[in-house]
Amino acid sequence: MLNALCQHEADAQEGWALDDAVPGPVQQHSEGAAREGLVELADKETRAELSVLASRPVRWAARLTPYGRDTLTYAHARPPDVPDGPQPGPGERLVELRPAQMGAVRVFVSLANALATAPVEGLAERVHTASFSREDNRWRLSLNDTQIASVAYGLYLHRLTGSEAAANRFARDYGVAYRPSPHDGTPALVVLGQHKDRSDGA
Repeated sequence: MLNALCQHEADAQEGWALDDAVPGPVQQHSEGAAREGLVELADKETRAELSVLASRPVRWAARLTPYGRDTLTYAHARPPDVPDGPQPGPGERLVELRPAQMGAVRVFVSLANALATAPVEGLAERVHTASFSREDNRWRLSLNDTQIASVAYGLYLHRLTGSEAAANRFARDYGVAYRPSPHDGTPALVVLGQHKDRSDGA
C-alpha cells in the first residue's frame, strides 16, 4: 500500500495523491496506515485548496509522512524472506547459527575497522543478508571456508570476553576453532578431526 501511494504521490498535485488517481482499496488501507502515523490524510481545508488546484471537488487525498517514507525505505533495503534459506554456491557451505552466536558475529563484523584481525571480505554482507528459520531457531548463511574461519575468530573473541558456549558449539558443528598456540600462546585456527554435519538437519 505504501508503495502504491508513493507512486501516485510522485505525480500528484502539491505532493498529495488524489482520489481520482488512487484505487479504492489503497484508499481504504490508507486509513489504517494513518492510524499508525505512516500516512497523512488531507483535512477539509486542505481538500478545499486541492479542489481549486484540480478544478474539481477533491474528496480524498493522502501522502506519506516522514515515518511512512522511512518504513518504505527500510522495506526496500531489507533482505527478502527466503523460506528455504540461502543456497550455497561453489565452495560454500550452509552455516546455521543460534541467535546468541549470530549476536556475537554481528558485534564482530561491526568492529571491522577497530580490529587488528578484521572480518574477512564478504562476511559482513553475508551476515546482513542472512535468513532466519523460526522453525529451527537458526540464522542461515552461505559461507566459504575462509569466512567460516573468520566466524570462528569472532566467536573466539566472544569466548574470551563472555560465554564459551557459542564458540564451543560452532567448533562442534563446523570443525574449526581458534585456540592458543602451544608454542607462544598466539591464537591460531585449529581444524578439528570430528565435527557434526549440520546439513543432516539435526
